[in-house]
Formats: sequence, structure tokens, C-alpha cells
Amino acid sequence: ATINVTAQIPDSLKGKWIPSLVTNIGFNQIAFSNWVKGGENSIAWSILTNFHYNNISDLWTFKNSIKATYGRSKIGSGRYITTDNDLYIENLASYNVGWAVSPFISNSIRTQVTKGYDYKTSPAKQISDLFDPGYITQTLGFTYDKYSNIITRLGIGLQEVITNRFNQYSDDLTTTKTEKFKFETGIESVTDFDFKLDENIIYKSKLRLFSQFKSLDVWDVRFDNIIAAKVSKIISVNFNYLVVYEKVQSPKTQIKEALQVGLVFNLL
Repeated sequence: ATINVTAQIPDSLKGKWIPSLVTNIGFNQIAFSNWVKGGENSIAWSILTNFHYNNISDLWTFKNSIKATYGRSKIGSGRYITTDNDLYIENLASYNVGWAVSPFISNSIRTQVTKGYDYKTSPAKQISDLFDPGYITQTLGFTYDKYSNIITRLGIGLQEVITNRFNQYSDDLTTTKTEKFKFETGIESVTDFDFKLDENIIYKSKLRLFSQFKSLDVWDVRFDNIIAAKVSKIISVNFNYLVVYEKVQSPKTQIKEALQVGLVFNLL
């Protein structure tokens, strides 16, 4: 993540498409030779990429973002395993009509970068792949963005679940055939929070809630938090805490923690 907090757009940049591409690369390695105190050689690496392409004017706001994470690790003579594997794409357009809230339309995509495995079994069992499953959500509603560091929106959502091999995410168990596609309608709420904790430290979060109209007592939750500290021009420390609850995936809340010290490249 970059050490930038959302601020007012200067007049010279209003109505212009502004790209931003930041990549974090983390690497950890330890090796032993004739070491009598025990231990195993290990290697781990991860990549976090954030891309934004926005156009903000007095009337229209267009925001496009892609967040991708991928990581692998290996201990001793074992095989490489995937430790991080996530892809989130979001597109949003809103129009300022002079009200306290602005109408918007958005589209989001959630899936994996590549194949995912369950390493609790031997051999490891593949459980996901790119767009298998894939979640695509279109939402129409209203957004409130009068504060520079808090933006929240609420609307009616249409959600499609796409699968190929791993149909447990899309299958309707009340029918005899196996469905590879599921269509849902409901309510979606998304809140983005962007706060500067110190000169070189920021906290960013995105809270997404979705509930189907047929089961408003059950909500899907994705709460993505990151604290980024910039140590120098090219070195940063990132702590990511992701909470996911989707009943169709698991009856239990899923939690991912990741601490990364690595290199930052501002490519755009």
C-alpha cells in the first residue's frame, strides 16, 4: 500500500483519468550448513499489487481498482505451497445530483489468481481455481462521500456465482442436477475507510456486507484491513487482517493474517 490518504482532487486534475500502480514484494529465506542446533531451510515470498484508475469531476466520479495477492513458501525438501491467492476487482460510477447522497452503479469481481489447495489432506486436494468459484456483483443505490476518509454506499445487488469443477459453491442442493451457475438478489453495503495514523503510517479498510432477500438474517461479510508503514522510499511494512464469513463456503468465520516486510515499487 502507498502512504497516501484520500484527499480533495485539485482543479488541475478534475475530469482526468489518473492511473496508480503499486507493487509490494516480500521475501524471506533461511539456510543452514552444518548447523547442530536444528532447523530447516525455508523460503517464502509474496506479491501484493494495487492498481487504481480514477476520474473525478464535479459531477461524475469513476473509480476502478484491482487488488491481487499471491504468495508461496517451501520448508526443507518439501514442495512449494500456496500461502496467498486472492483477486478483487471493483468498478464504480456515481453522479453528484446535489443531494446528501449520490446515486451510483458498481460492479465487483471476487475470485482467486490461480489454483488453490487444501494442504490438510495428503496429497493436497485442489479446491479452487481462477473463476472457480467466481463471484460477480452488480449494485445500484446511493453513496455518501462527503468525508475524505470515509465513503459508504448501500444498494440493491445482483450476484452471480460461477463455477466449473468446484460446484459446491453454486449447486442448489434441493435439485437433482448439479448447477454451475447461481443467481442471487439482495442488499449490498460497502464502506471504505482511509486514515493516516502517523506521518508514514496509514490504516485502510473495506467492509462489504451482502444478504439475499430470501434470507436477510444471514449476511456475507468481507472485512479487509491493512496497516502500512513506509520505512524508506522503497521499503515498507504491511500488516493485513482479512475476515470472511460466507455460509456457503464454511459455517465458520475465516480469518487471514499476513505480516510483510518488503520492497515497494510505484510503477505509475
